[in-house]
Amino acid sequence: MRGRTTRHVRVLDIGCGAGLASEALAEAGHDVLGLDASADGIAAARAHLEAHPLPAGSGTLDYRVGSAEELVAEQARFDAVVALEIIEHVTDPEAFMKMLSDLVEPGGIVIVSTMNRTLRSLAVGKIGAEYVLRLLPIGTHEWRKFLTPAELGRFGRESRLSIQDIAGMTPSLSGWKESRDLSVNYIAAFRKD
Repeated sequence: MRGRTTRHVRVLDIGCGAGLASEALAEAGHDVLGLDASADGIAAARAHLEAHPLPAGSGTLDYRVGSAEELVAEQARFDAVVALEIIEHVTDPEAFMKMLSDLVEPGGIVIVSTMNRTLRSLAVGKIGAEYVLRLLPIGTHEWRKFLTPAELGRFGRESRLSIQDIAGMTPSLSGWKESRDLSVNYIAAFRKD
């Protein structure tokens, strides 16, 4: 239709690291802010974006060194907030979920992925990934800080976020695939009430 404009979804990718998810979200047509406290991570993300520009039709992508707390203080709000594999590293996951809620517009979506606190996640996500396969530096994860889906759901409810969907994530030859198995990695979608 003539004169009709499409509004891009404004997405915040907290703890974006080198920007893998941020780039994928922008390529899907969203306007993305990738945020990370690591200047080195943001430098790597910017260098990758410069070497591999987004294709035509993508949304915008900006990177920022900083913290989510700074965005809360600025009263920034987004249509969607993504926090992948970060909540298990924060000091207070309940306060972190509240902060995610503060950063999303009413009716907006919050996506959180994390590791479940099970014996299987201890064997696979901690011992296997860090000590056996050496995929991650030793000490990357603290198993006691992994969150069960019930705990994550409770933290969400206490932050005015209602869970919409939850799925397991399992590795495959082509990357990750959705699964019903929540025993190691899982991802949850919340909607702000």
